[in-house]
Amino acid sequence: MGRMTLVVGIVGLFLSGCAFDLAHVTYTTTTFQATQNSARRIVLSDDVRLTDTPCYSRTLRKTTRWDQVGTISEGDVLRSKDQVLTLECSNIHEAYLVMSGKKLIGFFLPFEKGFVPHSPPIELPVKQ
Repeated sequence: MGRMTLVVGIVGLFLSGCAFDLAHVTYTTTTFQATQNSARRIVLSDDVRLTDTPCYSRTLRKTTRWDQVGTISEGDVLRSKDQVLTLECSNIHEAYLVMSGKKLIGFFLPFEKGFVPHSPPIELPVKQ
């Protein structure tokens, strides 16, 4: 009985250490074009809670500055040096904002070179 308990314990330990992709971020591949010296910059005037992101909600913090770093076919890509934005499910993905005008329409995943739509698009509170 002691040996069987040990074997079951070891098997349980190995199985608990395996990473299963139970939920994932779904994205479409897109082509990123870097923008040199873009004048587009937004600064948030209020916190923005994003509840329609994959798996976990996120908050874009008030006063964070977002600078355009490029474009994709879906819109302008903005990155912040003030806040690291991630989309998390079973894995963690770094994410940049994708904007069309003043509306957040989704996220660009720089490592995956992918686009994740935010549905519905939302207008961000921007300082004038």
